[in-house]
Amino acid sequence: MKTTLLLFIFSLHVLLLTAQTTYSSRIIDAVTNEPVEGAVVQSKNKVTTAAKDGRFSITLENSETIVTISAIGYATQEINTANTGNVLLTRAAFNLKEVVIAAGDITKVYSTISKIDLNQRPVNSAQEFLRYVPGLFIAQHQGGGKAEQIFLRGFDVDHGTDVRITVDGMPVNMPSHAHGQGYADMHFVIPELVKTIDYGKGSYYAEQGNFNTAGYVELQTANRLSQNTVQTEVGSFNSYRALAMVNLLPATNQKQSAYIASEFIYSDGAFESPQNFNRLNIWGKYNVQMNERNKLFLQANVFNSRWDASGQIPERAVNDGTISRFGAIDNTEGGYTGRINISTKLQQRLHNDDLIEHQLYYSRYHFNLISNFTFFLNDPVNGDQIRQQEERDIYGWQSNWQSKKFKGNTAFTSSIGSGARFDATHNSELSRTKNKTEILDAVALGNVKEANAWLYADEKIERGNWLFNIGARVDYFHFDYNDKLNPSLASQQKAIISPKLNIFYTVNKSFQFYLKNGKGFHSNDTRVVLPQTGQRVLPASYGSDLGFIWKPFKSLLINAAAWHLFLEQEFVYVGDEGIVEPGGKTRRVGADVSVRWQPLKALTADANINFAHARSIEDAKGENYIPLAPTVTSTGGINYQYNSWNASIRYRYLANRAANEDYSITAKGYFVTDASLSYAFNKFELGTVVENIFNTQWNEAQFATESRLRNETNPVTELHYTPGNPFFIKLKLAFHF
Repeated sequence: MKTTLLLFIFSLHVLLLTAQTTYSSRIIDAVTNEPVEGAVVQSKNKVTTAAKDGRFSITLENSETIVTISAIGYATQEINTANTGNVLLTRAAFNLKEVVIAAGDITKVYSTISKIDLNQRPVNSAQEFLRYVPGLFIAQHQGGGKAEQIFLRGFDVDHGTDVRITVDGMPVNMPSHAHGQGYADMHFVIPELVKTIDYGKGSYYAEQGNFNTAGYVELQTANRLSQNTVQTEVGSFNSYRALAMVNLLPATNQKQSAYIASEFIYSDGAFESPQNFNRLNIWGKYNVQMNERNKLFLQANVFNSRWDASGQIPERAVNDGTISRFGAIDNTEGGYTGRINISTKLQQRLHNDDLIEHQLYYSRYHFNLISNFTFFLNDPVNGDQIRQQEERDIYGWQSNWQSKKFKGNTAFTSSIGSGARFDATHNSELSRTKNKTEILDAVALGNVKEANAWLYADEKIERGNWLFNIGARVDYFHFDYNDKLNPSLASQQKAIISPKLNIFYTVNKSFQFYLKNGKGFHSNDTRVVLPQTGQRVLPASYGSDLGFIWKPFKSLLINAAAWHLFLEQEFVYVGDEGIVEPGGKTRRVGADVSVRWQPLKALTADANINFAHARSIEDAKGENYIPLAPTVTSTGGINYQYNSWNASIRYRYLANRAANEDYSITAKGYFVTDASLSYAFNKFELGTVVENIFNTQWNEAQFATESRLRNETNPVTELHYTPGNPFFIKLKLAFHF
């Protein structure tokens, strides 16, 4: 009897297996011939997505002959499984109905939608793409040349200490930087080249390493231009921009593509002292499909920028009429910076359908910044001007292997990655100076050598409505500093293991729950690490997200999450030096809500509101505020796109928050509104962008700083700020061919 029963079960199992078949293909853009990563493939009972190279496999019942393929920004197609060629998707207007909630990390939907926003929300620089992340704010306080200050989830990230940023796989954050740990300057990216923006909040991603505590942002630039473009812009405050992007190979060449792009920007800014800001970017990219399974990517770019600045101004000097909001106590601030990047990547699809990527990159970087935060606090005669500068070489390699296999009704997606990065700085300097060039006191001078090697593994197990994502990474660091002013300390090394666990449950095609958990970290500056003899070298973060994605109607998408994050060591801003130093333990809790609505085919609206409660654990109540940590933020807008017209209006709101530990000084909130309008005709495009359309008076960057003016006997601690731009208008004329 038992034998008969076993034979029956076995026969039934074989019958079920033979009643299924696997359909595989590759999804590409019909215009650019580039893969459409993340395209959704649906059968009656199964859903899967396309990989980086556009390939997918889906299990079907033998009776099924049709699958539906959709992607945001493309027309949905029904494909007969008898089709053995590539699936070509044609571009179409954004339609929220195309968004599919299925088993998997549906939170990625928002980063996918952001690709559509690229065409609807013009930006002045690549740094402004960070605003596409719901709840992320940026602030510029050095004339447009320095990397912006970043705020996210109760963090004042400074210039990048807790948000990991990459462009085409190359790291942007710089450890042990002359101006601050994790400094991330994205200005070397030409905005029109950006194809996709991927982002995630929290430290739940095994492939993301150093500086991924509050979140990460990845930009991918286009491998092929959909059209050639020549563009000119002119705006308020003597602002100009010229752009050219040209394909070097004909569109008929589907195996190879190459282009070159360049931009030049100049602006005097709204300040009484002209900024003389200028920036030059040159990009080149070449890609070749070597054969059916191997593709090679080569790219290089050059970036240079120079500017003058009026710096941060004390509130008292404006209130008593000494200067205007756009005046300066010291208008000799400014700087120059530049970067050269070279990268090569090989993408391989093995015969067993596994995907492997290898990348090598090199960056040459220089930075010089003149600041004066405290005026005459330390030197009543010469003033407190400081110079921070460095030169740097970055060498990097990374590889990733990904495999997706099926066992019955369970899908296993495995990823293993490894890599190494070596940073070598030359003459990292902090000096007290006069007239920018005369050194009064050399505070710090030396060469940093820092190495980071890593290995990670990530497994996604998908069965029915459940997806379990289990991962871990190990990072190893080696720190060395050749101090040219003091006896050098012994080098140090440290390793850290970061586990991750994420669970997704898809109730139906309209609702999904998720729980994310992970450990992350941010490294300390090498010059801080060595004196501590290896203690508190890699402070960790521990976080969780509990949230849901809900699509109550086809035209409405809601994402909400409650989150918690504990950080072993905060970085604290030091006003008199303009740097950050290690602090104590902190805890943050909060909630994020994002809504996307499309009431009409031509009309879309979005809004998000974010709450955060951030406190130091080791300080007394009332003295445990984290300076500048955002508490309530919100952004949103309405976009209208019909035929050749595109119009949008957007707002951003940042509430009042503590500027110091006891909240005796308030960093003032603001509500600013921007708008844009464009019209395309024949091969031309005419557009205008208006920033701060209501001419709101607002502070962009703010700090509680102790300073003394030339005529003052005693120092004063109060709010210092860089004013936000007043009403600004810019006109654009583009020719596409």
